[in-house]
Amino acid sequence: MRNLERIALISLFSLLAILPGKLLAQTEIDPNFRPGNIISDEEILNCNGMSLGEIQTFLEKKGSFLANYTTYNAHGTFGKSAAQIIYEAATANYDCEGVEMSDTPDEAEKQLKCRRVSTVNPKFLLVLLQKEQSLIENSAPTARQLDWATGYGCPDGWTCNPYYQGFGKQINSAALQFRYYIDHPNEFKYQPGNTYTFTNPYGTIINEPMAVTIENRATAGLYNYTPHVFNGNYNFYKLWQSYFPGGSRRTYPDGSLLKTSTQPVVFLIENGQKKPFANMGALSTRFDINKIITVSPEVLEQYEPGGAIKYPNYSLIKTPEKKIYLLVDGNKRLIESDAVFRKIGFSSEELVSGTMDDLAAYATTTTITATSTYPLGALIMNTKNGGVYYVSEGQKAPIVDKVLLSTKFRGRRILKATEADLAKYPKISPVLFDSGELLKSNNAQAVYLIDNGQKRPFLSGSDFESLGYNWDNVITVSPQMLYLYPEGEAVKQ
Repeated sequence: MRNLERIALISLFSLLAILPGKLLAQTEIDPNFRPGNIISDEEILNCNGMSLGEIQTFLEKKGSFLANYTTYNAHGTFGKSAAQIIYEAATANYDCEGVEMSDTPDEAEKQLKCRRVSTVNPKFLLVLLQKEQSLIENSAPTARQLDWATGYGCPDGWTCNPYYQGFGKQINSAALQFRYYIDHPNEFKYQPGNTYTFTNPYGTIINEPMAVTIENRATAGLYNYTPHVFNGNYNFYKLWQSYFPGGSRRTYPDGSLLKTSTQPVVFLIENGQKKPFANMGALSTRFDINKIITVSPEVLEQYEPGGAIKYPNYSLIKTPEKKIYLLVDGNKRLIESDAVFRKIGFSSEELVSGTMDDLAAYATTTTITATSTYPLGALIMNTKNGGVYYVSEGQKAPIVDKVLLSTKFRGRRILKATEADLAKYPKISPVLFDSGELLKSNNAQAVYLIDNGQKRPFLSGSDFESLGYNWDNVITVSPQMLYLYPEGEAVKQ
């Protein structure tokens, strides 16, 4: 047993021995609770701990009000679901330091000018929401509970700061604060490696002073946020163990293609699910079959079953309700009317019959209307300067590395347009590679796995090969392209 661990346990059990009258019941305290090491640095920094779909499913299974809650995010964008706000706070925040911004920058400006950064594990934010305002398991919270969801800006005994009021601001502020605790541990009162005496004024198990030696940055952050052991940080520990026992994570990210050596079926990993391809057309029109990874059956068992992917990319599906959907890269887009269908230039001969159950594996995105342009998405070159954009759903995303044209958009035709025509589309963040891709810079040897907007380094070639990856699938990109991804946790077997 390490010295720090021994000190922490001695301080806890010595206190239990001398305060029998102060306890409701000694058995109420989990014997595995270590007040000096409540959560590891690795766990809190696992920003890929849950996908957006997994967060939504978690909220639904808990019967949470948040499962159907939409509101403003921290950047003023309305209509964001609670799951989106949590996921984006963890994986797609913004570092705008040193960047010239307008007086009231919106999300579009931040996407364009600022560097995207990750903060903390989405699981951590879910536990914090329950610890602070019981929002995970509450089906009918009050407005105050939502407005002060993480307790940020509400120190004990003080009035809450109205600047931080609002669900979106609460989530984002807490995520950034805890990441700052991790990155700058010496700037705060409670620091790893030191021993402190905590009072427990709100404790129902123990409410006497207690000495704790803090062992890591994550635990120090918890005490800087909530400066007592019982019940606050003990409640966090109990909730973490209940919601995420073992702190396990899945091996392969969204976008991975997996199969076993004993079965021919190929699965797409998406939102924590394994979705089988029903036929080769559905697979080959979206993915490179050379990127299929052979794994053990035990690996596939990590993922919940998902709906089958039945149709090739760009299929037009007509349901018994006479609705027509266009399938684009795993999404289904409803075509508003027959008139819109004809205006775009589609033919009834292209229609395939299907049901909504058949389309369950496809996410719903924006409806295609009479004013929609390029419903399949299009590569468009600026005839003045040669810049290329991907235009989709009324927005243009710049292509910052030409390697995208021969990989992600391989075989796609490039159209031409004037600068004036392109100016009609608002500019958004540059096009990125999808999760599951393998990238390296053309001026370094490190190889990265793209995982939900982050680049996760392989620590060795043996780690890369033991996970079934193929060196031929590594794409060499410019340093500027690789810089667009914040660095995540190293890939481990």
